[in-house]
Amino acid sequence: MAEAEGKNDLHAKPIKLADLAGFQEHSIVSREVIKKTTGTVTVFAFDAGEGLSEHTAPFDALVYALEGEGEVMIAGTWHRVTEGEMIIMPTNLPHALKAVKQFKMLLILIK
Repeated sequence: MAEAEGKNDLHAKPIKLADLAGFQEHSIVSREVIKKTTGTVTVFAFDAGEGLSEHTAPFDALVYALEGEGEVMIAGTWHRVTEGEMIIMPTNLPHALKAVKQFKMLLILIK
């Protein structure tokens, strides 16, 4: 039976999050898992050395490390995050991210 047009192909089945975004040389790959007016859930794969520049958000953001190793800067302080760890980037504090090694993460933004 064909899936209904526009239906999310991730619904109602077990999925390994780390498989949703693959590494690409010198790149950042992302795959949105959920997009609602109340927030988003996105998987990112960063090649080593890649990152997101400093910015702020009007709501908390949770980073959960799926694979590898990254650094998250919050209000000028860098924090190392490895597989199985999480960190919350608080509302309106400047933050940035860079991959120390290839790094996959789940980003949860709740408005």
